[in-house]
Amino acid sequence: MERELSLNEIYKASHVLKSIIRPTHLVAAPSVRRDCEVYIKPENLQVTGSFKVRGASYMISQLSDEEKSHGVIASSAGNHAQGVALAAAANHIKSIICLPAGAPISKVEATRSYGAEICLVPGVYDDAYKKAMSLRDEKNMTFVHPFDHPLVIAGQGTIGLEILDECPDLDAIIVPVGGGGLISGVAYAAKQLNPNIKIYGVQSAGAPSMVKSLEEGSIQHLPSVSTIADGIAVKTPGSLTYDLCSKYVDQIVTVTDDEVCAAILLLLEKHKLIAEGAGAVSVAAAMFKDLPLKGKKVACVVSGGNVDVTYLNRFINRGLQKNGRQCTLSIELPDSPGQLVAVSQLIADCGANVVGVLHERTNTNIDVKACVLKISMETRDHAHIQEIMDIFQERGYKILQIE
Repeated sequence: MERELSLNEIYKASHVLKSIIRPTHLVAAPSVRRDCEVYIKPENLQVTGSFKVRGASYMISQLSDEEKSHGVIASSAGNHAQGVALAAAANHIKSIICLPAGAPISKVEATRSYGAEICLVPGVYDDAYKKAMSLRDEKNMTFVHPFDHPLVIAGQGTIGLEILDECPDLDAIIVPVGGGGLISGVAYAAKQLNPNIKIYGVQSAGAPSMVKSLEEGSIQHLPSVSTIADGIAVKTPGSLTYDLCSKYVDQIVTVTDDEVCAAILLLLEKHKLIAEGAGAVSVAAAMFKDLPLKGKKVACVVSGGNVDVTYLNRFINRGLQKNGRQCTLSIELPDSPGQLVAVSQLIADCGANVVGVLHERTNTNIDVKACVLKISMETRDHAHIQEIMDIFQERGYKILQIE
């Protein structure tokens, strides 16, 4: 069933998927960046909460009856797992999903709810992949690759068709990159329809496997990855996706976890959309990276929304800090009555809101008659924080640290 990627294949996938996927229309997002016209492709609202259902469903739909009788197996950090499990259930075939042991519980249980057999593997995605290949050979099942297969890429490429069908005069598309399946499909489809469109990829700074590979001119294997964007924490990109990215992708940038958290916060607060780390990297790139977008019409693919809710509060707090909406000042004060009242009043006069206070009297790096006041506050932005610091220093306060 090996077939080459083509525009006709992507159009065929689009037809097959019409009865499976949920329409995700572009959403105007002016708050992302003011110097260009930004739209969001909200695949976080997709069935299973991620674009992955597209590629998995299309590949499984093209299996022969003989292949279906043996079932399918997949490896995934979570989103591909749910897509394969759902597609297998729809086709009434058995599925086994190998997931990294550290995958978010919400993704594991969602996958199980679709009827898949779960196999948790110590390590990251690449370790789960090795286990899946072993089980594939042992059980004679069909492996549904999360990114490095032409039919999977064709399914993901339907996103490119939909974006340009809805906005034909688009100048650029920004796409998350893990193993490269999504950006390969989107880039191939978009460039076939409009060779002048720019395709920008985004990886986490803690998992830049495709970035390193393109820089070196050959596929590179990262010894380890570390990022809150678990959905794109891939050590080694695919060979097919590497070739497609080399040919059709204009540039791939990296974003930090703090930048991703700021993007998660913006999507939640301004657009009422919940994105996981991997899904928000495209928006983070538009917000913080120096891409040539001024005056352009741009679409950011928000690829998934299966965030682990136990971490959501941490992401929001990190996003608030990144945007200057929250900070903690450590101030050295005389250890005498009235100091806290004076500091609190000064902050109130500046228009900030105190949310936490901690006195330290055991710090050996200060005068024995002094104390350290750690005061956490809600602020408007970085300029507001600087204004508060300037006033404190004008009044003679000694600021030890800001975080």
